[in-house]
Amino acid sequence: MEEPILTIQERSAINSGRWFSTLSPSLRHDILRCTYVKRFKDGELITARGEPPEEWIACARGAVRVSSTSISGKQITLTYVEPGIWFGDVAIFDGDRRTHDAYAHGETTILCVAKADFKKILALHAELYEALLRLHARRIRQLYGLVEDLNTLPLRARLAKQLLHLVRSYGVPSLSDGREMRIGLQLAQEELAQLLGASRQRVNQELKSMEREETIRIEPGGLVIRNRDALMLIADADN
Repeated sequence: MEEPILTIQERSAINSGRWFSTLSPSLRHDILRCTYVKRFKDGELITARGEPPEEWIACARGAVRVSSTSISGKQITLTYVEPGIWFGDVAIFDGDRRTHDAYAHGETTILCVAKADFKKILALHAELYEALLRLHARRIRQLYGLVEDLNTLPLRARLAKQLLHLVRSYGVPSLSDGREMRIGLQLAQEELAQLLGASRQRVNQELKSMEREETIRIEPGGLVIRNRDALMLIADADN
């Protein structure tokens, strides 16, 4: 289902995005005037692996779950695209097909720019080339960091770093205690384990350990960060 207008909260998420907010006002204007909105229910397919790239996309609300399928047919979650993040430009640049599936995680809104409009904006704004180079460089740094963490850090530290990232992106103050932060993105422990390249059982053990230490609290609706400083110490101590 398509709706033509972003809500105030969705537009704020786009405009305040770390990368998008650094663009010049004229470039932001030309991008936004070409966009159209799509809304998805939880679990709906947004783009499929093997499809030709027809759109440049930004997440405006919810999350986009990027996944792959193993040889046995099991779906593996690789990352979650948060509000304010743009993606899908790599396939447009290299002309190849989409390499992964993308699904809505929760009620999700995306902002789209058609491939033809994306190329027109590139032709009008040399600034966008440099901005996308910076964006790709940041992605490469993040990718190398993830590979390094996977090969050098114990699961406890990697889990702490992942929880810190999630609370930065989706943290909302707890109603019962303003010092606590609830992770608004609803993740099953299996999904969290996939992000870390670990088993659900091992992740569960580490979460229980952090709960005993009063660093986090596990609730039926998700995770609550009780002591962010302690979580940062866990992430740094094992470096």
